[in-house]
Amino acid sequence: MTTITAHWRKQLRNSDRPAYLLLAELIADDIKTGRLGVRDRLPTLRELAADLELNYTTVARGYAEARKRGLIDSRAGTGTFIRSGSPSLRLRGGSGAEMTMNMPPEPDDAHLMARLHESASRAFAEIDFHDLLRYQDFGGTAHDREVAMQWLRPFVPHASVDRILVCPGIHGVLTALFSQLARPGELICVESLTYPGVKAIAAQLGVQLHALQLDDDGPIADAFEHACKTLKPKALYCNPTLLNPTAGTVSRARREALADVALRYAIPIIEDDAYGMLPRQTPATIATLAPALTYYVSGFSKCFGAGLRSAYVCSPTVVQSQRLAGAMRATTVMASPITNALTTLWVEDGTTEAMLQAVRAESVARQLLAMRHLGDSGLQAHPEGFHAWLPLTPGWSPVEFASYLRTQNVGVVASAAFSTDGDPPDAVRICLGGPMSREQCDQALRLIADTLAHPLHPHATLRAGGG
Repeated sequence: MTTITAHWRKQLRNSDRPAYLLLAELIADDIKTGRLGVRDRLPTLRELAADLELNYTTVARGYAEARKRGLIDSRAGTGTFIRSGSPSLRLRGGSGAEMTMNMPPEPDDAHLMARLHESASRAFAEIDFHDLLRYQDFGGTAHDREVAMQWLRPFVPHASVDRILVCPGIHGVLTALFSQLARPGELICVESLTYPGVKAIAAQLGVQLHALQLDDDGPIADAFEHACKTLKPKALYCNPTLLNPTAGTVSRARREALADVALRYAIPIIEDDAYGMLPRQTPATIATLAPALTYYVSGFSKCFGAGLRSAYVCSPTVVQSQRLAGAMRATTVMASPITNALTTLWVEDGTTEAMLQAVRAESVARQLLAMRHLGDSGLQAHPEGFHAWLPLTPGWSPVEFASYLRTQNVGVVASAAFSTDGDPPDAVRICLGGPMSREQCDQALRLIADTLAHPLHPHATLRAGGG
């Protein structure tokens, strides 16, 4: 029997309260007084039942009550421990620190929000709703596509209106391109760590994914060429700027090497540049290096907000753009004309650029917090992005780390969600955006750093004492 359990037995004998409730309160009291510290290990149910002279069920109910109150945590094979002393994080609507969905931060800028309201109100006051409530040709109006071309020109200088489509989000574009370029059973090359949506699309369509290993410069070009020689892939999909999940950016030299391989083997390229607007400086897009093969895809979910389901795709040729429009029409009919009209207005009047700058500035501030708490732990990130890749210490597996943080109301994503080669690294992705305030983001990062530094293992078993 330990000193603490002897104290608990005495208190239980002198109280008429239900034993299971009192046990939870005793644990809480000992945490407050410091007799129990973070990650101290508690006795097993059978040990404690014997020490307290209670039946097994009563002790199990007591531990369950303590767990319900957020005092303890249990793991099969390692036991029951006192949970982290960091307060549980609560955000809008009672949710926790949601760092799983890769959403841009929401700028705390009243002037910018007023600008959004004012421009949207002006647009809807002037809109011909009869026109917007009718069916329209897929790809947006001529004016929508003209504005899209101007938005894309810094990244795709050769973009032209007749090769651009305005679409209902990047994900839908990728689904259409995968279905158009590869039949069930055929193969598309992807990074060995990639956007989970691509894995879901491929599984739905029956398309096989072939993983290209990554180094510091991006997907290895020799691996791509070997796949072209031996596997006959139907396309290369890549996310070359601020790769989701690692935040890495493919170097100019590697982009040229990948484009060269694709040109020699006539392999279409899907360049998913969802994050390409965030950094102020990026290498030339692959679309500029292999324009005859590349479908360049960009949107607003990462530089404006996830709810603005509008995306632009520039196809290699007019004919390929028309074919893509047909494929998307079959599944989505058309992008919402109302969404298109609002997006077009915001691009035209500079609201989109203002939001992009605000998202970028807030991302910079949050990345500084991330580096302060996790920089010494090998955190991989871009200073103007809003996600980061955290390698784990040997004491944690990605699933255990993510699961434990979830009990603390912090959500991160384990590496397996992104792996296409079946060999995920020991790492997790952290999103710094979404509805969290900067202060809440700071609290969550501090908790993540504390958890990383203290793996959940039985290193602090209660000392045996007299009595």
